[in-house]
Amino acid sequence: MTEKVTEKAPEKVTERGTEKVAVLGTGKIGEALLSGMIRSGWSPSDLLVTARRPERAAELRARHGVEAVSNADAAKIADTLILTVKPQDMGALLDELAPHVPADRLVISGAAGIPTAFFEARLAVGTPVVRVMTNTPALVDEAMSVISAGSHATEEHLAHAEAIFGSVGKTLRVPETQQDAATALSGSGPAYFYFLVEAMTDAGILLGLPRDKAHDLIVQAAIGAAVMLRDSGEHPVKLREAVTSPAGTTISAIRELESHGVRAALIAALEAARDRSRELASGNG
Repeated sequence: MTEKVTEKAPEKVTERGTEKVAVLGTGKIGEALLSGMIRSGWSPSDLLVTARRPERAAELRARHGVEAVSNADAAKIADTLILTVKPQDMGALLDELAPHVPADRLVISGAAGIPTAFFEARLAVGTPVVRVMTNTPALVDEAMSVISAGSHATEEHLAHAEAIFGSVGKTLRVPETQQDAATALSGSGPAYFYFLVEAMTDAGILLGLPRDKAHDLIVQAAIGAAVMLRDSGEHPVKLREAVTSPAGTTISAIRELESHGVRAALIAALEAARDRSRELASGNG
């Protein structure tokens, strides 16, 4: 499959007509996706949500003007089902949905580690399934959503998934065999940066800065570096070298990072995240 990066979807992605899209298990990410879709042109009247708690369903209805229904009703009504429950709850949800999902429904899974074959084995033969791993920057419309096709998903299904998840950021198509690696790198990725900012803030305090000033300095450095990485087209090594003057402060810091094995620790951490994704897929969660 050719990899394809899609920029954040523009306003009014397409005319939705009377097509119904349901978000099942609408937690933080599900709600972020829902609100992004509305901002991108979906009519609230064409969107359905499900929630485990009645008060949560009422909250979503009041906040977004969408209809809250049962999982079974969503399966009967919607043309596209987006499943955003936790991986450990997915089997029970599919048992509930299976009697009500005809083979022409598009099912989009946002559950980490669960392959499309898991869904295809539990739903009607021929049901198209698309697997998506997004991340928490969906809450601020800066997500990266990694999209893979199941055995029955077509180009049209993939494009539809891109239109939906493009409402909260960028999308990238990869073969499903790369999903566990993408989960480790991108799905969990924001946490690594938060961890780094936390550590650097503590270092700033140790060096004599107030916490709020250390935080502001590091966050702006992170934003500036990210924009330069995105917009310059330069390799990160070249950008780092531009900051690293001979016998200067930066090279002294880099030497300490290397001597403490930070690069090796990051590689090991991502391998551990990938392996955990594989364990979830095998049912050892």
